[in-house]
Amino acid sequence: MKSFVLRGGTIVNPDGNTETDVVVRDGFVVAADQSHGDLPVIDATGCYISSGFVDLHTHLREPGKEEAETIETGSRAAARGGYTAVVAMPNTDPAQDAVHVVDFVRSRGERVGLCEVLPSGCITIGRMGQQLVPFAALAKAGVHLFTDDGNGVQDPLIMRRALEYAGELGVVLAQHCEVARLTEGAVMHEGACCSSLGLPGWPALAEELMLHRDIELVRLTGAPMHFLHLSTARSVEMVRQAKLEGLPITAEVTPHHLSLVDELLTSFDTVFKVNPPLRTRGDIEALKGGVLDGTIDAVATDHAPHSDHAKEQPLDAAPPGMLGLETALGVLNTSMTLSPRRIAEVLSWNPARIANVADRQGRPVVVGEPANLAVWDTTSALVVSRDHLVSKSRNTPYDGMTLRGRVRHTVFRGELVVKDGEALK
Repeated sequence: MKSFVLRGGTIVNPDGNTETDVVVRDGFVVAADQSHGDLPVIDATGCYISSGFVDLHTHLREPGKEEAETIETGSRAAARGGYTAVVAMPNTDPAQDAVHVVDFVRSRGERVGLCEVLPSGCITIGRMGQQLVPFAALAKAGVHLFTDDGNGVQDPLIMRRALEYAGELGVVLAQHCEVARLTEGAVMHEGACCSSLGLPGWPALAEELMLHRDIELVRLTGAPMHFLHLSTARSVEMVRQAKLEGLPITAEVTPHHLSLVDELLTSFDTVFKVNPPLRTRGDIEALKGGVLDGTIDAVATDHAPHSDHAKEQPLDAAPPGMLGLETALGVLNTSMTLSPRRIAEVLSWNPARIANVADRQGRPVVVGEPANLAVWDTTSALVVSRDHLVSKSRNTPYDGMTLRGRVRHTVFRGELVVKDGEALK
């Protein structure tokens, strides 16, 4: 369906909210009024209509790990969650450290056609932390965000050189903050809970040391940096102070770090194992404070699908990661009280800017703009069921939980791809 009317919703734009219908035709918003003739009507009563969500942190697994997710199944999960663009993380096999690999990921996303798939590039070859990727070639191929996500770049000289290249090319490095020597063998947050269980602990300092180092490297080089999935109270405060100094940094948190506490791992259920680990209630409150006051720019899913077989291993052997795309809005809205405007900021407008797609994503819902839209509410109940997910994997920590708020419809490039919560293709 490429020509239709979204009726009865409230448009959320940077300049305010407006209660009016939205007419979509041939990929664009062509009217925001009551004049729509005989076009098909899509009910948006009680919903907000915003630009589509943009996820800065999605693991689509393809190529190489298709048993957990494919670009098609991940795109369908994204669309169902209100996302019209996702940044595909580079820890695939082969890794996204060469032009032909990022071209494959992008073209596969285009063929699927459910959301825009934006391949990120590695910072180092194979994400091994030793040799820089061909930044210029990858940037020319359309890569804007570079990261070794899953690994932090351990060598400060390598990171300095990467920042210098990035600054010259106008691209952004996204750092996974983890000093690996401090997390060897760790399975959960280092604190009272892990001590009582006798499990190896993952100290907050492992994140904070690298964050401090890279803030100083940004200060030295002047190049921008985005910090992935921050998880500790001290990290939030360091970002806050760096921003007050005017340093060109941005930061994200995940829905699960805003909603789930380290104590959940006392069950030894590997669905709660994630990198960085779930933290304390105090950390959660600090992260929420960062979202509320603007210290944190974006809420990103870190959607990390794993097969049942992988997650059924013992706690020390099971891979870290949780699903996130289909439940992000509900988890965020259930975990804290945000205005519709702030929800649109952290899920759409700011991520679009960081991902360098603000020419087509995160746009105002006005006449002449691309129709990449999410229609969502903050009141209806959503009972999560792992059996009703469209991701290829089932490792959601929210199975059986009731969330508040859900995505009703998603429009991508003017086409209705999700209607009443169900993907149409």
